[in-house]
Amino acid sequence: QVQLVESGGGLVQAGGSLRLSCVDSGSIFIFSLMGWYRQAPGRQRELVAITTAGNITNYADSVKGRFTASRGNFKNTVYLQMNNLKPEDTAVYYCGVGQTNLIYWGRGTQVTVSS
Repeated sequence: QVQLVESGGGLVQAGGSLRLSCVDSGSIFIFSLMGWYRQAPGRQRELVAITTAGNITNYADSVKGRFTASRGNFKNTVYLQMNNLKPEDTAVYYCGVGQTNLIYWGRGTQVTVSS
């Protein structure tokens, strides 16, 4: 059973950095796709980054050059390094895994960026 747990969120000033982590403590299967979504109040969910087993990563235009997603050595572990954070990055960040789409999700971690 997939059990994804995110951590690393918090409150940071604009221009600061945070590193999110996501660990799957439940499944024994290694998924091809891992990634991050975010959702701010009153806004649609937005794909932030998605990475393949071959370490090819695609980013939303809004985070390119500032965020870096990477896969950990342990199965189904993924990180999101967020630099030069902006107030518009404020959202709940969710990690997801899957084979052809991200279909399993964690409960999210709150990121708040103050101006």
